[in-house]
Parts: sequence; structure tokens; C-alpha cells
Amino acid sequence: MYFDLPFLFVTLLGAGLSLWAQRRVKTTFAKFANVGVRSGMTGAEAARAVAVAGGAPDVTIERHGGFLSDHYDPRGRTLRLSPDVFDGRSISSIAVAAHEAGHAIQHANNYAWLGLRSNLVPAVGIGNRMWMWVLMGGGLLSVAQPVLGGGLMMLGVLLFGMVVLFQLVTLPVEFDASNRAKAVLAQTGIVQTQEEAQGVSEVLGAAAMTYVAAAAAAMMQFLVLLMRVAGNRR
Repeated sequence: MYFDLPFLFVTLLGAGLSLWAQRRVKTTFAKFANVGVRSGMTGAEAARAVAVAGGAPDVTIERHGGFLSDHYDPRGRTLRLSPDVFDGRSISSIAVAAHEAGHAIQHANNYAWLGLRSNLVPAVGIGNRMWMWVLMGGGLLSVAQPVLGGGLMMLGVLLFGMVVLFQLVTLPVEFDASNRAKAVLAQTGIVQTQEEAQGVSEVLGAAAMTYVAAAAAAMMQFLVLLMRVAGNRR
């Protein structure tokens, strides 16, 4: 009963937003994947230059399999770039590589939101695996034990809330990394023209929308579940 029409609606709406955002980032990346930069740098070279200029000279940069699988691992201070980004000399490659280097700069500067997101990872992992089972278990138990079952259902919603919180904390982390990347790209001359700067902004803006869409989808689901469970406990 808790996965009814309103929940299905917001789930489908969230899935639609996520698909739109993913399509947008892929098409924007493809748009600038064949547009070179005057500096002639590869993504790996740009990532190194941005990290050093931003105060993170000890970061390790590795080639990583997959398309747009780029990420920064704070545990090993390692920046992993997909082949298209690592070897590419396009605006798209430079933008994505610099963004990931922006996370390394955040780490080196003890950026609070990045630290909070890292600290949330263990709890989010538990919440993501268990929230649905706890919620459904509470629903079944509430038939015989309404109070205990209702409490268990609320626990399930709160576990899902940890996932939502992680999505929300991710937003300032990602936007800040992009802002740091664009600033250093301009300061170092890796991006030299207005057209290149505009292309970088478009690529990073499209990438940011994937995080916004994920956060919006999770928040809508959380609010529907919270209102339903809280309403039935009254």
C-alpha cells in the first residue's frame, strides 16, 4: 500500500528526469568531443595541471575503463579517467578531467562538504540496501502490531532519507568542483578563448544536471513515503 499510484508517479517522473539528464550529458559531451583546445593538452595532462595549480600536486591519475566513468577516489587520492577523457584533446575531455581534478583540490583544501559526503558513505550504503525491506517488513507487522509496525516503517523511511541526504550533499560538492575547475582552467591558460570557456561550461552544466535530477527524484519519493507513513501513524 505504500508503493501505490502517487509513489509510482513520482518514481516514473524521477526516472524520466534522470534519463533526460543522462541523454543531455551524453549529447553535450559528443557535441564538444571533436572540438579541440588551443593548448593541445590531453585530459590527463589538463587534470595534472589543474590539480597542481589548485594545490593538490600529490594526486595520482589513472586510466579507467568505461564511458564517462570518471571519478575521484579520496581514499587513495586517485583520479580515474575514462579512455575518452584521459587521452582526448577536446573541450569535453578537458572539462571532465578538470572537474575531477576539482575534487582533488577540494580534498587538499579540506572542503567541508566533500568531507561530509565521504563520512556519509557507510550509513548511505546500509540505508540503500535495507530501507525497502524494513519498510515492507513494518507494513506486514503493522497488521498484528500497529505501533511496532508503524515504528519499523518510519525507520525504513528514515533509512531512505539517508540516501536522499547524500544526494543533496552531493550537489554543492559537484557544483564547487566545476567552479574550481573553470577558474583554474582560465588562470593557467589551458582554456584560452571565450568559445572554449563556453564549451567547458556547457559540458559541466550538463553533467551537473544528472546530480540535480537524481536529488529531485529521491526527494520526491522520500516526501511521498514520509507523508504516507506519518499520516497512517496518527
